[in-house]
Amino acid sequence: MSGHSKWASIKHKKAAIDAKRGQLFTKLIKELTAAARSGGGNTDTNIRLRTAIQKAKESNMPSDNIDKAVKRGTGELPGITYEESSYEGYGPGGIALFIEVVTDNKNRTTAELRNMMSKKGANMASAGSVSFLFQKKGYITIEKSIVEEDKLMPIVLDAGAEDLQSDDKIYEITMQTTDLEKVKKALSDNKIPIISAEPTMLPTTTIKISDKATANAILSLMDCLEEHEDIQHVYANFDIPDELIETEPEAE
Repeated sequence: MSGHSKWASIKHKKAAIDAKRGQLFTKLIKELTAAARSGGGNTDTNIRLRTAIQKAKESNMPSDNIDKAVKRGTGELPGITYEESSYEGYGPGGIALFIEVVTDNKNRTTAELRNMMSKKGANMASAGSVSFLFQKKGYITIEKSIVEEDKLMPIVLDAGAEDLQSDDKIYEITMQTTDLEKVKKALSDNKIPIISAEPTMLPTTTIKISDKATANAILSLMDCLEEHEDIQHVYANFDIPDELIETEPEAE
């Protein structure tokens, strides 16, 4: 599996164990505000905002908090001004990293990110160094035990999906971001529950990791990066076999 899907599946398994609600709400509020600021408050036309609201509701964020965050983004309410930026770099084993940030202090976040990556065996790179290795796509995951592939395939392809891949436990469905909602609706109409559905950045090539030390270093780095409250998304192009993942490493 790609770095994105492998890490996504690990995160879903551990979310119930180590989710920190205060930190999670902070990230969600930033994403809601930034999404509304960049694409407006209409969820019919702003896919990013629609996805952010759905995640906030799934995390049991009060509706009032969601509404205020959106209105701060559209300018209807005063509030902190958040700046969006992205960073690129290389991690253990030469993997490519693409990191999306929403922050109220870019200089602070940049310094913290640089320090964090240095401690974890990674380094920052100049803009454009690795971004060409990723493509913006819609991405949906489904538990494999729920539906047979022969039934699932025509449903998602007819709705606009480009590809369907699977491992032992999940299906991964990819599509253009503009077709994400159509595929979600088709799955809903057929009463097929999903694990996750979101616009994402998928790697066009992956780096196979064959030793446990490097695998652990990568997972520790990813864990550490995603715990930072300014970091919204971390994308990478590693491919780690399941046998090298026994327990999730804890951030230092």
